[in-house]
Amino acid sequence: MTFVQARFFRWALRGRAPEAVPIRLTQRRVFVLPTRHGLGYALALLVMLVGAINYNLSLGHALVFLLAGLGATTILHTFRNLAQLQIRPSRCTQAFAGEMAHFGIVLDNLRRQSRPSIRLRLPGQTPVEVEIPESDSLEVILEMPSNRRGWLALPRITLETTYPLGLIRCWGYAAPELHCLIYPAPAPQAPPFPIMPGEEGGANSMATGMEDFSGLRAHQQADPLRHVAWKAVARIDQEALLTKQFSGAATQTLWLDWDQLAAYGDIEQKISVLTRWICDAHTLGLGWGLRIPGHELAPASDQAHFHACLKLLALYGQTT
Repeated sequence: MTFVQARFFRWALRGRAPEAVPIRLTQRRVFVLPTRHGLGYALALLVMLVGAINYNLSLGHALVFLLAGLGATTILHTFRNLAQLQIRPSRCTQAFAGEMAHFGIVLDNLRRQSRPSIRLRLPGQTPVEVEIPESDSLEVILEMPSNRRGWLALPRITLETTYPLGLIRCWGYAAPELHCLIYPAPAPQAPPFPIMPGEEGGANSMATGMEDFSGLRAHQQADPLRHVAWKAVARIDQEALLTKQFSGAATQTLWLDWDQLAAYGDIEQKISVLTRWICDAHTLGLGWGLRIPGHELAPASDQAHFHACLKLLALYGQTT
C-alpha cells in the first residue's frame, strides 16, 4: 500500500474503526470514479464529437448527446446501487493457524429494488460478488488467512459496484467490529502422550483404548496423519480422506502438563505440541486435563472442554 493510499484510507475511515453497527453507506461515504472502460467511452464520445463538428453532422451531434446522456444516467444508477446499503457483522467460526478464517457479514437492502453485482473485498483477497434481493438481507462469508494464534480482527471491507454498464465504479468502506479466534496450529509430529508416574490415568492405562478400532469418519484438519485410513480411501476410490476412530474400555484421565515439555525451549513449540495432544485425545475419545502456567482446566472429554482448552492455548501470553 502506497503512502497516498494509506492517507486516503485513514481519511475515508476517520473516526469509524471500529464502527457502531449497523453501518450505512450514506452519500458522503460512497466514492465515484470512471473505470478504464468509462474513460475509453468518454474518449470515444470526444472523438465522435470532433468528427460531428468537423463534418457538420446533425445526426452525429444527436448520437453523441444521446450516448453522453446514457453515460450520465449510468452514474446515477451505479451510485444508487451502492448508496444506503446497510452492513452489520454476523458470526465467525474458530480456525487453526494457517487455515482460512471465515467472517460472516450481513447486508441489508432497505430499498424496494434489488442490488445486483455488489462486490465485497478484503485486503489482498479475491472479491465476493453477490446480488441482494429487494427489501431483504443476505449473509456473505468472507475469508481471511490466519497466520498466528489469538484474536484475528476483521480488516477494512471494501464494497464496490460497476453495475449496470461497467463504466463507473462506486465504492465505500466499512469497518465493523468482528473478531475470530484462531487456535494454535497442531504440531505435525508430537511425542507420545505423557506418562504420569503415580497417577491413575497415565498413558499406559490408555493403550487399549488407542488400539481398539471402532470405525471411520470424515477427516478433520486437526486429525493426525497416522490415523488416516489410506487403504480404505484407495479401495473406495474417493477424494475425501477418512480417519480411523478408536475406542476401548480403558479410557482413563490424561493430564497434559506444560512442565512435561521442558525439552522444547520455544513457547510456541510447546503450545503446538499441547494442541496436537488435545486434538489426538479428543479424536480418541479420551478424557484429559490441561495445565499451563497460571491456568488449569479439570479433566473432561466433551466438545466444550475441547474448545476451552484450545482457547486457553490460543490466548496464552496475549492480552485479551
